[in-house]
Amino acid sequence: MPDHSSGDPGSAPRDGSDGTARDGSDVTARDGSDVTARDGSDVTARDGSDVTARGRAALLGPAEVRALAEEFGVRPTKQLGQNFVHDANTVRRIVSVAGVGRDDVVLEVGPGLGSLTLALLDVVDRVVAVEIDPRLAERLPATVADRAPDLADRLDVVLKDAMRVHPADLPVAPTALVANLPYNVAVPVLLHLFAEFDSLRTALVMVQAEVADRLAAAPGSRVYGVPSVKAGFFGHVRRAGSVGRAVFWPVPQVESGLVRIDRYTEPPWPTDEAHRRTVFAVVDAAFAQRRKTLRAALSGWAGSAAEAERRLLAAGIDPSTRGEKLDAAAFVRIAGTS
Repeated sequence: MPDHSSGDPGSAPRDGSDGTARDGSDVTARDGSDVTARDGSDVTARDGSDVTARGRAALLGPAEVRALAEEFGVRPTKQLGQNFVHDANTVRRIVSVAGVGRDDVVLEVGPGLGSLTLALLDVVDRVVAVEIDPRLAERLPATVADRAPDLADRLDVVLKDAMRVHPADLPVAPTALVANLPYNVAVPVLLHLFAEFDSLRTALVMVQAEVADRLAAAPGSRVYGVPSVKAGFFGHVRRAGSVGRAVFWPVPQVESGLVRIDRYTEPPWPTDEAHRRTVFAVVDAAFAQRRKTLRAALSGWAGSAAEAERRLLAAGIDPSTRGEKLDAAAFVRIAGTS
């Protein structure tokens, strides 16, 4: 499973409105409105303002990605889930869909060789890149200094496992997460970062297509489950596009998808660690035995089937309902019963 550590090409011209990359792959918005490739002329920020891409970063092409990897002895590994993006059109669009602007501090996880990093620096004023691979972390500043010298001081690189990064590890609080997440740990990383960093207002991540579908699934959907509920605990989740295989090196065996999460401006429930753990325990119990009714599935969590039924009724939920029918708000209500 890939990661989507970065890697990317020289900037590409606008190719029209359908999101088709130069190699025939695609980054297509579901609503068709916000994934148009930008050629350095305009990027729309989340606040609706017009953010001009600087056009001062020389993005990485397929040849540059392979040359860098060979020069520093970097070989993509399955263990780290590394597949490097080598298409500039793709990374430009990812930045566009993210809706980040000048004032954003972007947290990037798994920057790899720097494809997405360079595209982000061309738009925002600060990028904090968290990289687990020492060789890649050491090389990234030099790559940025070489290909975007007047933007290099806007980059901070933190050598850290994203699953273990905390606010104290970063030089500044991030406002947005934009990343090609390692596919083998994408959901845990995403949930960890939203839990740890209250400053994150939005996220645009690339993950395996099936995982993207699960994260953005609505209650009652065949693929609705634990990731859907837990992501929905933090904010509004939607599928933001798809990405073809041909933009990666090496070419992954799976399709990729974009997911966007916008944190609730005014959270409808407490999001502190204690409350989150309580709610997530209910979610885990409800989906551990997916085919069972909530009365049966939550019996262990509640102490007995009778107590589970009592709590469900107190939360206004039919005990014969199954977990995949409930949204995050319903699980919050269950967790709040006593």
